[in-house]
Amino acid sequence: MKLLLVNSNKDNCIEIQQTIESAGKFDVICAESGTEAIQCLRRQTIHAVVTDIDIEGLDGWRLSRMVRSGIFRCAADIPIVVLAATWCEHIAETTAREFGINKLLPYEDISQVNAVLDQALSGARTTSDKVSMLVVEDNESIQEIVERILQHRFDVTIAETGERGIELWDRNSYDIVLLDVMLPGLSGEKVLEYIMAKSPSQAVIIMTAHGTIDMAETMIIQGAADFITKPFRAEQLRRVCEIASRREDFMISNRQFADKVKELREREKAYRDISHAHQQLLDNMTTVVIEISHKGEINFLNKAWTELTGHPVDSTISQPFIEFICPKFEAEQGIVEDTLTDILAGKVQSCTLEFKLKHQDDIDIWVEGRFAATQDQKQNWLITATIDDITKRKQAEFKLEHLALHDTLTNLHNRYYFDNELNRLSILASRGEGPHALLYIDLDHFKVINDSQGHHQGDMVLKEVANAIKSKIRRSDLLCRIGGDEFALLLSHSSMLAAHELAEQICDTVKSGHYQFDGQVYKLSCSVGVASINGNAKDGHEYLKQADIALYVAKRRGRDLVHVYSEKDRDSEDLRDTIEWIHQLQQAIANDQIILHFQPVIHCKTGKVAYYEALVRLNIDDKLIYPGSFIPALERADDIKLLDHQVVGKAIKYLAEYPQIPRMAINLSAHAFSDEKLTPLIEHKIRQYRVNPKRIIFELTESASLTNLAGTVRMIERLTQIGCDFSIDDFGTGFSTFTYLKQLPAKSVKIDGSFVKDITTDPIDLALVRAIHDIAKSLNKVSVAEFVEDQETLNLLIELGVDYAQGYHIAKPASIDNFIEPELDVSKLISTAL
Repeated sequence: MKLLLVNSNKDNCIEIQQTIESAGKFDVICAESGTEAIQCLRRQTIHAVVTDIDIEGLDGWRLSRMVRSGIFRCAADIPIVVLAATWCEHIAETTAREFGINKLLPYEDISQVNAVLDQALSGARTTSDKVSMLVVEDNESIQEIVERILQHRFDVTIAETGERGIELWDRNSYDIVLLDVMLPGLSGEKVLEYIMAKSPSQAVIIMTAHGTIDMAETMIIQGAADFITKPFRAEQLRRVCEIASRREDFMISNRQFADKVKELREREKAYRDISHAHQQLLDNMTTVVIEISHKGEINFLNKAWTELTGHPVDSTISQPFIEFICPKFEAEQGIVEDTLTDILAGKVQSCTLEFKLKHQDDIDIWVEGRFAATQDQKQNWLITATIDDITKRKQAEFKLEHLALHDTLTNLHNRYYFDNELNRLSILASRGEGPHALLYIDLDHFKVINDSQGHHQGDMVLKEVANAIKSKIRRSDLLCRIGGDEFALLLSHSSMLAAHELAEQICDTVKSGHYQFDGQVYKLSCSVGVASINGNAKDGHEYLKQADIALYVAKRRGRDLVHVYSEKDRDSEDLRDTIEWIHQLQQAIANDQIILHFQPVIHCKTGKVAYYEALVRLNIDDKLIYPGSFIPALERADDIKLLDHQVVGKAIKYLAEYPQIPRMAINLSAHAFSDEKLTPLIEHKIRQYRVNPKRIIFELTESASLTNLAGTVRMIERLTQIGCDFSIDDFGTGFSTFTYLKQLPAKSVKIDGSFVKDITTDPIDLALVRAIHDIAKSLNKVSVAEFVEDQETLNLLIELGVDYAQGYHIAKPASIDNFIEPELDVSKLISTAL
């Protein structure tokens, strides 16, 4: 059998066709328009029709009427099913009945189409056949007349008495009741009263004689739908019953519509409530939530936008988002604009950007935007985004990055930056782009001021000296502080004559300065070593060594002098004296004249000792020599590795001899990470002394780790595998970016003491310590503060949440016996800090 499927929507057509063909009863012929359907019906014998209401060139109603009129090749009574996107049950039934349609189905009930077709083909009655009617009439002739007149349109049931009528009405459902007023026994008025009491909406037509017309009026008032007087003509009866039928249709449809309207209103209210709750949630967020249209315009914002930018939400909607990006940074604006363009083109699904928005008050705001692509109903690409204010974080990062490249005291560039610039000039000189000059400046007898007046006054002098030197140099020159009282000056494209003249001016400037404290005036001078960066040395380190040698010569010749390096200086008496000092150091190390002192590191919350830091000293001629006096010399001689080996071996041996030591931190030099022998030595000593590697923490300075980052990471990973931990020392003075911190798998970060010592008086240092602690915490690392020299500082660190602390206020470095003797209570040393 052939079935004609008429549907203009291809997707719907495919779904319906598959549903019908799954029953295996019809060959489906598809038509996309009313014209195409008519042509098919004229040419072929069709056994069933399934059509949408809305079809191109026609509609489902008129197509059904044409089929039922018998003008096509098919039978006029073939099954017809009409599909509708909108749906009201009783209207569907009534409309189907009027147009001779077997069934009108909503699209969500498409699965029922096969059952409807089966029912129609089997000849079973459907809702579209006839209207049911109960006739309550005792006169047989009238019964026959009514049944004959109405049988084609109505399904008529006869009740001879009022009692029988009520019995049938209770048992069955009828669309219409045709009720005679004058009945034997139970009157028509009583029957109506009974029906209205139970179903006020029931359609009841009263049949009355002319003499009882008043009674009919009364019964209509009681609830009857209409009345007809006897005797009546056939057309009168049909018309009254048809009107009652349509009234019933209207009443039922109206109730159904009322129910649907109520349901829709309840849904609308629920959606409004949800929308309001969501809007409140969005407006209470501090994060900006935004939607950007496919045109790049702002579709939606929450109130956080106004809090962030000062721009009202109402005036911002429909504005291009790009107009709110700070125009002062064109490159940054271009990156954001290009990225948003790629998202709206479907090339990028999501991204995170940091950029600046402009505030209504012309303030720049650093924000982090997280953008994601989505599509609307028309398949246009949209952008949903969240935006957070990161101004404080960026300010802290910029400050830390500045500090990473600058000396915190003088604000000059630091040793790390100097080394990079020296190497850059060295490379330029090797290419013939030079010459350049290097001045190595050291203050003469600065230790006298430091020791007599204290570090604070010494720091003030260093600031004044730095400013004095800066006043004599060109804008293109680079002055750096590379040690306690040591400065380095790089002169780009400078002859030796010009470099020597500038060095003399610097000496005169420093010597002419007056440094007064407590009524006493101190005089200072400086010595300067000068080296030419001319392309003859292999690298920047060699030029620094030349300037260092020249500086030693200047100091040996009486200080307050300038000396320019020459090859003869390598064999000078001054250099030989320096080499002799290095030889003494080497002998002391070789002869095991190394002494380890220990300083406890406490847990800030409990006050208990977490571990001890091992601090190296040398014993030469019965004098303790501290690291500042011998480590620079060993580094210049490239002989620091021997010290690393000796310290590591001695420290691990201490752990074996003193099991009371919970853990020990061991400092490693910058050269340790390029020493291929050090890692095997550590592993050997751990096995030799049978020490649990978890008791060992290796500390490395961040500037040291940058010297050979790849080697540092490899060494840390290897020693971490065997159980050792790592800590980054002096954090905040060496990194130019936090990327390195993420790359180094260290478990703790030691905040540089120069930030810690003044946190009770310097708000900038306090902010930096807080920022470093927060950064460490976000990377799952613990924080350690050094230079804790008073109770107020310790209290503030505890308040900030810093995990560990060490310093003179807790305990000064001393022999390990001072801390672990059985009679010694370590908590007494730190009791004032709790």
